[in-house]
Amino acid sequence: MTDPTLPPAHPAAAVDRETLLVELVDSTGNTVGSCPVAEAHRAPGLPHRAFSVLIFDTEGRTLLQQRATGKTRFPARWSNTCCGHPAPDVPVAEAAGVRLFEEMGLRVPLTEVGVYSYRAGDPRTGFVEDEWDHVLVGLLDGVRPDPDPAEVADYRWIGPDELRDRLREDPDDFSPWLAGVLEIAVAAPPVRA
Repeated sequence: MTDPTLPPAHPAAAVDRETLLVELVDSTGNTVGSCPVAEAHRAPGLPHRAFSVLIFDTEGRTLLQQRATGKTRFPARWSNTCCGHPAPDVPVAEAAGVRLFEEMGLRVPLTEVGVYSYRAGDPRTGFVEDEWDHVLVGLLDGVRPDPDPAEVADYRWIGPDELRDRLREDPDDFSPWLAGVLEIAVAAPPVRA
């Protein structure tokens, strides 16, 4: 049965995500205002609230996505299962669940396990990430992702130790926030079905 509170996994009419509002935050994560996504990421960047989701399977592997080449920040790089920005006054876990469904076609209960605050400039596009990034995890058992090709070029499962090795060997193949998000996720108690 389809959940009427969720949009279709792959909406027919694309939303210009760069015009959506994000919450601006101070150095302790308190909301101090809002602005469009594009403005928050334009150099020099404005600190804002975001989320990163890492989905694990029953073998302890994590699901990575390769960001689509049309992404405005860090296109074609491997990253966490999905990420995004909650709209002002929208709970982080709710926004993350909707985005996980939109990007990967997955409905998975999510648990927030920490925050990773980081700043990174994209040398290719000139945009800046300055994020108070809520890290959420979930467990996927036996369901296959159905990614939106406008958002996701590819996906794969990988163990945390192998991912750490790859991050050290080829950091430019990955989003700059992935290493920090991974460490917060794996330090949390294991997710259970």
